[in-house]
Amino acid sequence: MRAPAYWNNKNDLRAQLLRPLGALYAFGTARRLRRGPHARMGVPVICVGNLSAGGTGKTPTVIALAERLRDRHLTPHIVSRGYGGSEQGPIEVDPSRHSAARVGDAPLLLSAFARTWVAHDRQAGAQAAVAEGANVIILDDGFQNPQLAKDLSIIVVDAQVGFGNGYCIPAGPLREPVARGLARADMVLSIGSSRPDHLDTHGLPHLHGVLTPLQTGMDWNSGRYMAFAGIGRPEKFFETLRSLGANLVRTEALADHQPLSPALLTRLEREARSLGAQLVTTEKDAVRIAPRDRHKVLSLPVRLQIEDDVALDQSLDRITAV
Repeated sequence: MRAPAYWNNKNDLRAQLLRPLGALYAFGTARRLRRGPHARMGVPVICVGNLSAGGTGKTPTVIALAERLRDRHLTPHIVSRGYGGSEQGPIEVDPSRHSAARVGDAPLLLSAFARTWVAHDRQAGAQAAVAEGANVIILDDGFQNPQLAKDLSIIVVDAQVGFGNGYCIPAGPLREPVARGLARADMVLSIGSSRPDHLDTHGLPHLHGVLTPLQTGMDWNSGRYMAFAGIGRPEKFFETLRSLGANLVRTEALADHQPLSPALLTRLEREARSLGAQLVTTEKDAVRIAPRDRHKVLSLPVRLQIEDDVALDQSLDRITAV
């Protein structure tokens, strides 16, 4: 699914007509959250979530948190629903046995940075992680899931689009109204090339992050490239490649989490070959390519750099203090 254009325009007639349905969606979210059980795990639970549907940068945020927690000599495990995968869980992700079709693309990528569990039942997933030695849980998404009590909730937002038109699905991108969601959160992290000072965080600490490409020794200034991406906003990936000097002769924006079937990959290969171009995609998309075909596609790894992170470190100190 690609986000409709009216999700960023509150005056669009389609958004206005759909607002009553958005109100019903918000009511359903609020009712589900009231039910609980909001179970405590006996270890800190850090939720990386968002208020909007689609990608905002949660996966690189989870990676950055896992690295910070390990630097504190902690043992973080990641618990994810495994969107796009068939496994119900709880099951620990094993890259040598599992494909993105089974566990989802984000968990497969995250498993390279910390032990990762897929579980539709988040409480069962967290319990499995604690039984295996986790002394802190990072909840990948799940801010609107009431099963676990959260000790720290970080709302991730795309710096360029913010909270869209401010309406709930299907009138806009929101899973719940901004004020209601931020009332349960601890801080907001906006990710993008510039800090959105216009973003109303309702008094919460506002961190800003930038996705920075890893230095791999690749000379992007030479050659021709055909880029494709199935993330929340593929345009961000294409802009990053151009900023590195890559000559993008063609780009293809896929739907978020779109399966990279053999037929689709064959078509992309054929088009790239006709253009004399090398295929390139994101790390997250690359894990959805069958292992036997991954050598055909370059991937660009990025890592999150968080600016003004004092509030984050203070919060981590508070919840992980022995």
